[in-house]
Amino acid sequence: MIQKALLLSLLLLLNSCSLDSLIALGEVDKVQVVKKNSSLAHYRAYFTRTQLKPIKNNQKYLYFYNKEKKDLAVLLHRYNHYILYSLYHPEMPHITFKAEKNTRYSHIKKMLKKHGYVLSSPHAVGATSKVGLRKYKGIKTLLIEIKDYSALQEKYQKAIRSYDASSILKIKTRLPHVLIDNYFKTYQKKASTEQEEEQLNLIAEKLHLHTPESKSSDTEEEDKVQEALAKEVPEEIAPPSTMPDAAPFEYYAQEASFHELENYLSNPKTKDSLTFNQYTKLTKRYTALKDEKMLKDGSLEELISSYKTNKNPKYKQRILELMKEAQQ
Repeated sequence: MIQKALLLSLLLLLNSCSLDSLIALGEVDKVQVVKKNSSLAHYRAYFTRTQLKPIKNNQKYLYFYNKEKKDLAVLLHRYNHYILYSLYHPEMPHITFKAEKNTRYSHIKKMLKKHGYVLSSPHAVGATSKVGLRKYKGIKTLLIEIKDYSALQEKYQKAIRSYDASSILKIKTRLPHVLIDNYFKTYQKKASTEQEEEQLNLIAEKLHLHTPESKSSDTEEEDKVQEALAKEVPEEIAPPSTMPDAAPFEYYAQEASFHELENYLSNPKTKDSLTFNQYTKLTKRYTALKDEKMLKDGSLEELISSYKTNKNPKYKQRILELMKEAQQ
C-alpha cells in the first residue's frame, strides 16, 4: 500500500499533474447527457486535445451519422488510433481503428460505412452544435455540445406539409430557424388556398420566423477553433467558440440534401470560404438537385414556367406526362 502511494506521488511529480487533473482524467473523453425530453436532447463532452492529429484537410474532428441507430458521432484521431465517439448513445462502446503510417482517411471512411456511419453534420440530422477550446480541471480539452432537435423538427415538418397547426400550438421548446426555415419556405410557395396560408401563418408565429434570430460570427469562431487545434496553440480561446454546424466541402458536394445545400450556398460567407472550382461544383450540384426536385414535386404550371427558360427535354417529357394525367 505504501509502495503504491509512493509510486502515485512520483507520477504526479514527474508529470506536473495536479490532483484535480488526475480526477478529471476519469471525466474527460466521455459524453454526458445534460438534458433530455420529448423535444430536445442536450449532450456535452470534453475531449483531451493535446495529442489530436488531423483527419482530413487539417480538420481534427468530423461528424458521422448512423441512420439506423439514429446516432450522431464524432471522429477523432489520437496517437495511432481513430476513435468514433457516439454522442447520442454515450453508453455505446467507442469504435476504434488502429492507424498505420499508410492508413488514409478514405480507408477509415469505408470502415465506418461498414458500421453504418456516413459523413454528416449536426444540421443535416436536426441538431445544432457548439465547439470550443477549454481547460477542464487543468486539462486542455475540446468541448463539444450538441442539441438534438430532430424529434421537434419532425413535428413541425409534419404540421407544415399537412398545413395543420393544431399539433404544435402547445409546444414550448423553440426550434432554431436554421433547422426549419427552408422547409417552411418550400411549402409556403405551394400553399394554394386561404386556409393553408392561415395555418402556415400560425406555424410561422409559433416558430417566430418573422423575428430575426440574433446573428453571431459562427464561421469566424469555428475557423479560430480549427486553426488553434491545427497549430496546437497552448492558450485557450475564450469564450468557447460556436460553430455553424457546417460540414466539410466533401459532404456538401456528395451527400447534403437539396435544402441543406441551398441553405449553405445562401450564406454570403460561403463563396469566400471556397475555391472557384469548389464553389462551381456545389452550384452545379445545386442545379441538378433543384431540377430533380422540380421534376418530382413541381406542378404543371411551375414546370411550364421553368421550361420556357431552360428548354430541358426532361421538363418537356414531365409536362406531357402531367397533361396526359389531367386528361384522364
